[in-house]
Order: sequence, then C-alpha cells, then structure tokens
Amino acid sequence: MIFAFLGTSAATSYPVVFCHCANCERARTLGGPSLRKRAAAIINDDLLIDLGPDIMSASFMHGHSIATVRYCLQTHSHSDHLDMSHLVTRIPEYAVVNVPRLHFYASTATMKIASKLLEKEWASANLFDSKERERMNLEIFQVEPLQSFTAGRYKITAFSANHDPSTESLLYAVESDERSILYGTDTAELEEETWQGFHRKNLQFNIVVLDHTYGFGVFGSDHLNAEQFMATITRMREEGLLTEKARVFATHISHEGNPAHPELVDWANQNGYEIAYDGLVLEI
Repeated sequence: MIFAFLGTSAATSYPVVFCHCANCERARTLGGPSLRKRAAAIINDDLLIDLGPDIMSASFMHGHSIATVRYCLQTHSHSDHLDMSHLVTRIPEYAVVNVPRLHFYASTATMKIASKLLEKEWASANLFDSKERERMNLEIFQVEPLQSFTAGRYKITAFSANHDPSTESLLYAVESDERSILYGTDTAELEEETWQGFHRKNLQFNIVVLDHTYGFGVFGSDHLNAEQFMATITRMREEGLLTEKARVFATHISHEGNPAHPELVDWANQNGYEIAYDGLVLEI
C-alpha cells in the first residue's frame, strides 16, 4: 500500500491564521514541513480518509489526484474533516466527466449531519434520497464500531473514537496486501472496547497514525497530548498490536504544546515515534 498524508494539522491549521505565538511564528519562518493543512490522507490512488476542506489544495501541492478516489472513510463530521461542497461538484450541472462511483462510509450520526450540510450547499441534495445519490454517482454506507467490511481491495474495520459523542466519531483499520494501517485522528485515550476490538479482530499494525493534538503538558478531554500518545503506543507494543518493524506517526498537530516541525521531530526521535508532515508518502 502507498499511504500519503494530505494534511497533518488540527482544526485551526498550523500556523493558526491570526496567531502570533512563538510556535506559529517559527512555523511561518521555517515553512516546509512546519506548515500544516487540516488532516486527511489517501491510500494508493483510490481510498480517501476524510473529505476535508483542504483536500483539493493538498492534491495539487502533493500530486495526489482526488479524481480517482472510489472510497471515502469519514472519521466524523467536524468542519476540519468534512466539507460537503466537494460532493456538490459531482452533479451533472457542473459538467464533470468520467466521475467514478464514490462509496462513502461514515457513522449514522455523521451521515445525518453530512446530509444536512449537503442541503445547505445545494438545496435539493439529500444523501438519503436515492435519486439525489444517483445524480452524484454516490453510494452511502452507515458504519458501526467493530464492523468490518470490504471496499474494493481493502478490508476495513471501524472502531469507536473517544471524541465528540454527537458525531459517533470513528477510527479505521485498513488491511490490504497483508499489511495493516490504523488511522486514529480525533480521539482522546482509547476506550477499552476499542482495545478489546483490536484483539477480537486479530489485528497487528504495520503503521499507526495517531492523534497528537495537544503536544506537551497540555491536557484536554477530546484529543491526545504527547504523554497520552506515548502511553497509547507503549500499550500497543506490550499487547502485541504492532509488527516487529511497525512505524508510528503523530498527526493532527496543534500549535498548543507542539513546536515547529524540526523540534517536534527531535523530541519524537528520542521517544520512539515519528512526526508526519503534509505530503509525506509511505510505502508499506
């Protein structure tokens, strides 16, 4: 599998648009990997994780066409992860040509919110109306935690994230070609049901991509900080959930507690993990 990061920041991007804190100013000065778009990823050329607001600019900058995407795994409905205006452009009025059918996966709560957001973009659009879905060449699939399903060449399992309960946020394990990736943005400390689910599904990950929103010494109830991130990875290793040569990446990075990229990399290297950056490509 080829896994590419389209964005690696938390909701406000990094640097934050109006912020003059030391971290944001250093990121502006350094540029490059210190500049982060809002989190999204693409696997091979056909599986998108999160229909986010920055995916088009990311695709232009990093050379990953969204036009070939056949499957989209939606983690939840917060605005930094979901921009329904992208789906509006699939209707015939926009004169799109050779649009492949898109399979869109999300929790029930996120799907309902997504449909309301779509109606705001295009009054007649409704995700639950089969005629409207046909106009967008779209199929929808409501997913529950611990549900496994097949999407093309991929076996995917959804897990409950410890985030905003109103969105029924999900983490996803993606398996293909005897390789396995866990994509886990937007979660606080994992729920015990999720830990047990990893074992019940007999998963062992080659790549783990995990929330690192709050960095060092900053605590919240909806995301991980650096200390919680490391504790999570330690437990994964102790419970045999990582392969011998597994790589672990921090993403969804905020200016709160996270320095600019070079300093963050130095810290991570000392603690057994890596820092993702926009445009990073992994061959798994």
